[in-house]
Amino acid sequence: MSRNTENPHPPPRSGDLFAELVEVMRKLRTPVSGCPWDLEQSFETIAPYTIEEAYEVADAIERRDFGDLKLELGDLLFQSVFHAQMAAEAGLFDIDDVMRGIVDKMVARHPHVFGDAEIASAADQTAAWEKMKDDERASRGAGAADRLSAMDDVANALPALMRAQKLTKRAARVGFDWPSHHEVIEKLHEELGELLEAADPKSAASDNVTEELGDILFVCANLCRKLDVDAEDALRAGNRKFERRFRAMEMLALENGKAFNELSLDQQEELWQTVKAAERGAKSDRGR
Repeated sequence: MSRNTENPHPPPRSGDLFAELVEVMRKLRTPVSGCPWDLEQSFETIAPYTIEEAYEVADAIERRDFGDLKLELGDLLFQSVFHAQMAAEAGLFDIDDVMRGIVDKMVARHPHVFGDAEIASAADQTAAWEKMKDDERASRGAGAADRLSAMDDVANALPALMRAQKLTKRAARVGFDWPSHHEVIEKLHEELGELLEAADPKSAASDNVTEELGDILFVCANLCRKLDVDAEDALRAGNRKFERRFRAMEMLALENGKAFNELSLDQQEELWQTVKAAERGAKSDRGR
């Protein structure tokens, strides 16, 4: 397979700027002369900010605000430098080790780019990537005390819906999976029935509402995977739709001289149906 080795985008001259960023972080963490707030931080206190910055990157992408994306990527990069500085102070590793690790990993996981392997499609690359990750996990298991599980390395700190989808994906890779999405939908109906029973205060299972709701959410995450839909993306889209429609209802109420909370539930439902119908009409017009 011939490979075009010319990249139309020259490499950025970022070395000096990155070194400047690392030095800024070092000075912020320098005792006495540094920033009191930065000096007080630890891996545990900074981790929530790291997660928040990652979500702000995703939000800027979703809004296609590339000016904001530039700023948010800088904030996220700074989080990596912050953690690496704290690790260097503790004698664990430094930012050079972090960069060496990711460079080595990316080169090793792309032998079709940096070596002689050939990958025919993105799907083949995904399969090869997962196989390499499995091999890496296996190589870290030194003995019986390190018994490997297909569930290893699915981070506990992930959003619960995302983690649920990843857990089902891992299970499917070792054969524990439904034949199709139809069986998952049947399972969802089964779980809904169990929730109805648990929600009945007269039921012996009435203490299990939280558990049954968790089962339903887990099955929904699995269904997303079977339908090749990202569960987080689907829920974010649902959130956006609900917020958009709710705001539209509030505006309609104001146009009719009423505050939304002054309306009866039937009147609110009528506005909801009006907004839904208007959206369907607008979508139909765009499709013409």
